[in-house]
Amino acid sequence: MDADTVNEAATLVVRHRVKAGHEQQYEAWLRRIIDTASRYAGHMGIDVFRSHSDGLPLFTCVLHFSCKLHLQGWLDSSDRQELVAEVKPLLAGGDQIEVSSAREFWFVPASEHQPPPRWKQACVTFLVIMPLSLIVPQLWQPLFKRITWLGSHPVSAVLVTLSIVLLVVYLFMPMMTRWLAAWLNPQRREE
Repeated sequence: MDADTVNEAATLVVRHRVKAGHEQQYEAWLRRIIDTASRYAGHMGIDVFRSHSDGLPLFTCVLHFSCKLHLQGWLDSSDRQELVAEVKPLLAGGDQIEVSSAREFWFVPASEHQPPPRWKQACVTFLVIMPLSLIVPQLWQPLFKRITWLGSHPVSAVLVTLSIVLLVVYLFMPMMTRWLAAWLNPQRREE
């Protein structure tokens, strides 16, 4: 792996189909594993999506790590291995995992479903980026006035763009895709 690949934020997608009648046990286990994972180096948060697959509850957990090395540290940990072994009797289909770079998971990943149409993805992206492109430059303005070299066009453009990208990727896009999940993926509502 090259340095860029190693340092790139990484995402772990875990899918568990839970056997009927074991949802409460699974939810208790899920709280424990989330708490455990949050203590590992590079952990940047988790999103949990609940739906159904073949009539069984499907839990899709998207764990975000600062880099692939930290993600691998969690995957290889004895904590994770023990917790997964503990939950296996509750699962129909085992522990299904998928690793990818963080940027590929703005829109809820799920092999069982089609991704949202591109026009919906474009609408959500516009709704997130447009307000930020108006607000972020204004927030930087006092600093640009105080430290003149920061206000030069190339430097200010880099700072504003970097701020917007980080806010979109790590804060607003995950939030918006959760809020608009039913609209982005209407077939999930029907399950």
